[in-house]
Amino acid sequence: MTDTTAPADPNAAVRLHPRATLVGGGLPVKRVLPAAARRHVGPFVFFDHFGPVTVPPELDTDVGPHPHIGLATVTYLFEGAMLHRDSLGNELVIAPGAVNWMSAGRGIVHSERTPPALIGQPRPLHGLQLWVALPVAAEQGEPSFQHVAAVDIPQLSAQGTAVRVLVGEAFGVRSPVVAASPTLYLDIALRAGQPFTLPALAEELAVYSPVAPVFVDGEPLPPGEMAVLARHAGAVLHSEADTHLVVVGGAPLDGPRTIWWNFVASERVLIDQAAALWAAGGFEAVKGETARLSMPPRTGIA
Repeated sequence: MTDTTAPADPNAAVRLHPRATLVGGGLPVKRVLPAAARRHVGPFVFFDHFGPVTVPPELDTDVGPHPHIGLATVTYLFEGAMLHRDSLGNELVIAPGAVNWMSAGRGIVHSERTPPALIGQPRPLHGLQLWVALPVAAEQGEPSFQHVAAVDIPQLSAQGTAVRVLVGEAFGVRSPVVAASPTLYLDIALRAGQPFTLPALAEELAVYSPVAPVFVDGEPLPPGEMAVLARHAGAVLHSEADTHLVVVGGAPLDGPRTIWWNFVASERVLIDQAAALWAAGGFEAVKGETARLSMPPRTGIA
C-alpha cells in the first residue's frame, strides 16, 4: 500500500530517477512515478515508459484482464501497436500518436495484447502508460472510455516548435480528450539547437525525455529521468539533437491517494472492497477473454 501524499516541500523542483521493472511476460519498463521524492505531478500518479525495443517473436508482452478503480489509464505510443479490450465492450488497436483514455471510476477491467497480425514476428514497441487519479467526486462514478486517433490530436507550431496537445489546453488549442480535472499532457518535438520556452501552463509541471538528453533551464536531463519543475514555474528547454519530450501536469490532487496493485483511492476501504471483489471473481468480464490476472498478496491491507 502506497500513500501518494506529497513530500514536505511540494513547491520545490526535483529530479526523479526511474526504477526498472517488468510487465507482461517480461517487457522491461522504466517506472518514474510514484517516487519517494514526489508521489504525483498534478493528477498523474503513475508513469511507465516502455521501449524503444524490438520485441522478439518469443517474448509475450501481453497483459491479461485486470481491474482498475479510481483512476484513468492514458496510453500513448511512439512506435508499435497494442490491442485494447475492456469490460465496456471496447476493442481496438492503439496506433502511434493516438490517445487511449480509459476512466475506471468504480471499476473496469481491461487487457492489453499484441494485435493478431503481429504475433510471431519481431515488432517495435515504444510508448508511455500513465495513470491519472480521478477527483474524489468522480472516483466512484461510472467507467468510461475515450479513444482519439492521431489525426484528431491537435498540433500547432509554437516558437517554431511542433507541439501536440494530447490532453488539456496549451497555446490556445484544446485536446478533444475530456479529463475529470485540470490535466496537461504535451508531446513536444524539439529541434536541435532551438530553445523552447515552456510557460507555466499548469500549477504543477514535469518534463520527461524518452530517448535523448535535453536541457532544462541549462541543466542536463538524461533520457529516462523526470524534471519536476517548481510549482507555478515554466522552463527553457533545448536539445543538441532533434528529439521528442513530453510534459505532464495539471492542478494538484484534491487530497491524498493510496495506490495498491491496480487500484487508486482516496479511502483505504475502497481498495479493500475492490480487492475482495476481484478475489471473489467479481467485476465485469472482458468479451473474448477467459483468463484473469492473479492479485498479489494483500499484505498490509487485509
